[in-house]
Amino acid sequence: MKPQFDLPCVILCGGKSSRMKEDKSLLPFANETSLAKYQYNRLKPYFKKIYLSCKNNKFDFEADLIIEENDIYSPIVGLNTIFNKLEDDKIFIITVDTPLVQISSIKSLIDQSIGFDVTVPRTERTHSLCGVFSSNIISLTKKMLDDDFHKVGYLLNNLNTKIIDFFNDDEFINLNKPEDYKKALTLINKA
Repeated sequence: MKPQFDLPCVILCGGKSSRMKEDKSLLPFANETSLAKYQYNRLKPYFKKIYLSCKNNKFDFEADLIIEENDIYSPIVGLNTIFNKLEDDKIFIITVDTPLVQISSIKSLIDQSIGFDVTVPRTERTHSLCGVFSSNIISLTKKMLDDDFHKVGYLLNNLNTKIIDFFNDDEFINLNKPEDYKKALTLINKA
């Protein structure tokens, strides 16, 4: 079966998880042993290729990894590494800790990404690490790293970025703290 989306997906799993106080990518979720495995298995059928971006192989399942060979914990490091290692013009990026984003929303982001460097969703706030990123970002991510500047908002503000409004904030819940994790478990059990 041909995948629905003709671009790869990269799940960002290389964060510090400092507010969660443990590696959130390894927390059990729904019917899987980890959030990373849940996201991987959920998204894999829809993309031509799927990868996990991380600092090291910490997973209990087989997956293609993009290893960030940098001690700095920063999404800019992750994005720069991804586009240095993959040769695709466009890549769908999502964080491991946004497990409730619907496939229909992903399709909408991909469909509306034509002609833009970055296409991301917004509910009550902009979800800057969930969307379609093009290889056009690489010169700016390199410059940001050279300048030791790691603000994703700066990246989006200095590229041709399209922001698409969505109206279900729960769909884009970001599991940063234990209470977010508990809420997401409640929401996934109701689905």
